[in-house]
Amino acid sequence: MSEPVPGAFDDHHPPQLDLIKDCVHCGFCLPSCPTYLLWGQEMDSPRGRIHLMKSGLEGEPLSASMVSHFDACLGCMACVTACPSGVRYGTLIADTRTQVQRRYERPRRERLLREAIFWLFPYPRRLRALRGPLAAYQRSGLDRFLRRTGLADRLPPTLRVLESLTPTLTRRPGLPARLPASGRRRAVVGMLTGCVQDALFPQVNAATARVLAAEGCDVVIPRGQGCCGALSQHTGREAEAISFARALIERFEAAKVDHVVVNAAGCGSAMKDYAHLLRDDPGYAARAQAFVERTRDVSELLVELGPVAVRHPLEITVAYHDACHLGHAQGVRSQPRELLRAIPGLTLIEIAEGDLCCGSAGIYNLLHPEPATELGDRKARNVLATGASVLVTANPGCLMQIAASARRLGAPLTLAHTVTVLDASIRNVPLRDPK
Repeated sequence: MSEPVPGAFDDHHPPQLDLIKDCVHCGFCLPSCPTYLLWGQEMDSPRGRIHLMKSGLEGEPLSASMVSHFDACLGCMACVTACPSGVRYGTLIADTRTQVQRRYERPRRERLLREAIFWLFPYPRRLRALRGPLAAYQRSGLDRFLRRTGLADRLPPTLRVLESLTPTLTRRPGLPARLPASGRRRAVVGMLTGCVQDALFPQVNAATARVLAAEGCDVVIPRGQGCCGALSQHTGREAEAISFARALIERFEAAKVDHVVVNAAGCGSAMKDYAHLLRDDPGYAARAQAFVERTRDVSELLVELGPVAVRHPLEITVAYHDACHLGHAQGVRSQPRELLRAIPGLTLIEIAEGDLCCGSAGIYNLLHPEPATELGDRKARNVLATGASVLVTANPGCLMQIAASARRLGAPLTLAHTVTVLDASIRNVPLRDPK
């Protein structure tokens, strides 16, 4: 470990002073920040956290109070979209969280909770192993009993959130190692299957593969692929994130594909940041940059290629929710809307406060259930106010979070991923709810 420097941070990639100085404290970020909107506290705004970073560089110690403000950030990057000065807040908060993870000792209970979360969620096989017990729990009707009687509300906060988020499990379709293009081959793509997506929303992966094949792509699904490291990267677990990133780069290099395609916003955001994550690694820095240049969200690639498969009508009204790590972190906004608007019969409606996070934010809703629930309910109310029959988004966490809030509000929603809507239109079948 590097020798510590005075103050909150050591000399291994502390938040960069030149990036901190880009912030002119204009306040444009304030109305975009979920925690500032909830609490109205300056230190729980982006510019407030940047002030704390500067104080840490100037000698202020890494106190519990300072850490609490960094922890409260959802990492939604709405402030990056709102900032007129181009402040790279994402880089600043990522480097700060790495410092916190390395230098701050959390209370024992919090450490155990975080370790339990990271023992499970970044490991696809462990998540898949839970499918059997979860399916049995749902078939027994115990989930409905707990919710109907109010007993679910008496569970410990993290368990209560986990119970409310779990979608209704359906059969997990098998995916071949390679799915050939329909008609003329236009590209060879490797598909990330993910962790939560693979275990809880496998039908989204199946729809992604079918849509890509219908649009002229040979779809390669590398066997043995693990976690992309998004959850680790977004919570400052640098060594773990680097290990996951190296392994994934190797898997997709061996697949020899033109593009790496992602259908989960948080995963795509992390993978597009691999060059920064691996910047000190002489064996992987150049490989990471090449990987980033090949990585696309599925909606990006489909728009780049242009449609060839026939779209059949879907007479539905859709509200589209920008997943934060797709809209804010990756800047992918127009492409999903373009794909949806091209479906005959589909009406697309925008959501009030569309840029505001739903509260999922990786594992934020497990670590901070109260503000996450408040944000989820706020998002669900805005969605319901549109009158749309279907909510569409591009991240499994958002699907689970908004579905749980809508159910809590007594108005269950039909939810779908962008590719499941496209898949239904291309195959000319009714849209199914993935939750």
